[in-house]
Amino acid sequence: MKRLFDVLFGRTLPEPARTDKLFALATAYVELQEDYGLTSTGRAGIAYRPVESSFFDEAQDELRGVLQISGRETGTTVTVRRDSYGYEWVVFADTDFEDLVSTAHIVARILEDHGFGPQVLAAMFEFSDRQGRRVYLIYNYKRGNFYPFVPRPGMKDRDVAYELRLKALLSTKLPLEADLGRWFPLWDPPLEAGPDFPTNPRLG
Repeated sequence: MKRLFDVLFGRTLPEPARTDKLFALATAYVELQEDYGLTSTGRAGIAYRPVESSFFDEAQDELRGVLQISGRETGTTVTVRRDSYGYEWVVFADTDFEDLVSTAHIVARILEDHGFGPQVLAAMFEFSDRQGRRVYLIYNYKRGNFYPFVPRPGMKDRDVAYELRLKALLSTKLPLEADLGRWFPLWDPPLEAGPDFPTNPRLG
C-alpha cells in the first residue's frame, strides 16, 4: 500500500485517524479467510452523497484521474454508479484484497482533501462464506468502525443472529461498532452491473 501511495502522490500520505482503522481489515483478512471461512468476492465499493457544486465536480475530476493511475498500477477495475437512494458509488473489483482496501482509502482521502469528507457514507466489502452466502463488512466513516451485514437471499430482511455471531468472532480482530442501532443496512448495493444501476465506462 505504501508503494501505491508513493506512485500516486510521490510521498507517503499521513492518514487521518478515522481512516487508519480501515486498514485493520486488510491485516485481518488472512485470518478471516482461514479461520472463519469469509472469502472476498473481489468486489467492494464506497458510497457518498453527491453535491451540486463546481468544487465537488473538481474533486470528482481529480478522483477519476487518480483512479486511472491506480488502476494501471494495481489492475483494479473501477466504475461509478448511482443507487436508487441517490448515493454515488465508486465500485471496484480486484483479486488482491489489499488493493480493494487501498482504493477505498484513496477515494475517501481525496474527498476529504477537498472538504467533502462529511459526504462519505461507508465502504462496503463483499465476502462469501463456506455455504456460499453473501456477507458484507461495512465501514462507517463517521464512526470509524466496522459492522457485519448479512441480508437474507431474495428478501429485504437481514439475518441478525448470523450478524451477532460474526460480532463475537470479529470483536478482537476489527474495531466494531458497539451500538447495534447504528448497524444500518445497505440494501441492494450496486457492486455488480445490473439494469437498475447504469454503469459508466471503466475509469482505469
